[in-house]
Amino acid sequence: MSIKLNQETEERLLSSLQRYCMKNFDEEVGVLKARLLLDFCLREIGPSIYNQAVQDAQAVMQEKIAEVDTNCYETEFAYWQKK
Repeated sequence: MSIKLNQETEERLLSSLQRYCMKNFDEEVGVLKARLLLDFCLREIGPSIYNQAVQDAQAVMQEKIAEVDTNCYETEFAYWQKK
């Protein structure tokens, strides 16, 4: 599964990469170089970040599911115990 970005996000990332290169490397990077760098990051680094995010989401969901037993439990046959 390749990571797809919408056009607005991609444009903002390209601009950010260009700015980063200028500020940190004192090198002006054109759109083509920025696009190649972004493509590399998405293909090489993106899957690791994506997989970690999925694992984090699964952990949160498993915690929530584990809480269902305690949060959504009603004592059975408790009518006579309440009186």
